Amino acid sequence: MKTIYLDHAAGTPVDDKVVDGMIPYLKGYFGNPQSIHVYGEEAKGAIEAAREVMADLISADPGEIYFTANGTESNNIAIKGIAHAAKKKGSHIVVSAIEHQSVLHSVKSLVKEGFSVTHVPVDKHGVVSLEDVKKAMVDETILVSIMHANSEVGTIEPIGEIAKVAKERGAIFHTDAVSAVGNIPVDVNKLGVDSLSLSGSQFYGPKGAAALYLKKGTRIVPFIDGGIQEDGRRPGTENVPGIVGLGLAARLAKDEMADRAKHLTVLRDALISGLTSKIDHIYLTGHPEKRLPGHASFVVEFIEGEAMLLSLSMEGVCVASGSACTSKALKASHVLEAMKVETALAQGSIVFSFGMMNTMEDVDYVLEVFPPIIERLRKMSPLYTKYLKEGKK
Repeated sequence: MKTIYLDHAAGTPVDDKVVDGMIPYLKGYFGNPQSIHVYGEEAKGAIEAAREVMADLISADPGEIYFTANGTESNNIAIKGIAHAAKKKGSHIVVSAIEHQSVLHSVKSLVKEGFSVTHVPVDKHGVVSLEDVKKAMVDETILVSIMHANSEVGTIEPIGEIAKVAKERGAIFHTDAVSAVGNIPVDVNKLGVDSLSLSGSQFYGPKGAAALYLKKGTRIVPFIDGGIQEDGRRPGTENVPGIVGLGLAARLAKDEMADRAKHLTVLRDALISGLTSKIDHIYLTGHPEKRLPGHASFVVEFIEGEAMLLSLSMEGVCVASGSACTSKALKASHVLEAMKVETALAQGSIVFSFGMMNTMEDVDYVLEVFPPIIERLRKMSPLYTKYLKEGKK
């Protein structure tokens, strides 16, 4: 049985060109970048080359890129570091209700220290309203953090407009762009953001390699004590092979982004069209148009997401029921709850996310195996049986 990977929102495979470029830094060029000898200089040079490429992908200055291990770390550094640095100005933070847990939990931690937070709602498509951001901001607001694109429902937020609102009120604006960078054009200057998180594992780079963009002049208080690496803002010996891989993945993403988006959009739209025509009581989640190129998410009525996942896995299809970081939480998605999806319906969440290796044959295979799975699971569903008998949900 063949295996089809449709869970790229959780992590992309590492491109072969990226792997090839990393190997020398796992073998011969193993030096510590802080060492003052030829091995150290070689490693340091590779890091700075990767920093330039990474900056180019988002139109930043290389000096504004700080390497981290993952998006969660970048979000923690940004949220906690900026809040602590700006504490004398105020202690109020604004985030959306659909942020990644690394943002929500960072803010929750700050609240225990005396900060306050307002969670901005979203509409039925998961879009943050500019008016709601305006209403949420007060004179003491020091930081606004809204994600660029949501990994569970694929919605792309109007970040440039939201950042403008935040800046007009004197707040620093951060965006968790982990799902966006490398997949859609991101220009930090056009967006007007002060801080941005990204991760190479979302665009065919290695896991363990990510970055934080901090606009020049944006102050943070580091929460890791250590040496001088990354200008002291993220101390610790650098992951040289990972950073090299991140840079290579960034270069490929910039060169191939348009072709990738075109390919993924065709697959995504074919799946959405096929599933909604073949299966009744299935509903697309997220914005119908302003969504990530390869992202197709749904809720299927009368069935739980886990049953669909396991059944598809038995057919060789790997998908998700939401964010990989909350997949074992055994509770309804906070993103779908924020979008006011009924709790019972939210339990039937399923997410297909395509990558460059996927083909239209993969779409056809899902369209072949998924409808019978739904039919079989619904035959075991008391709620569906009741619906058939009474005509009521």
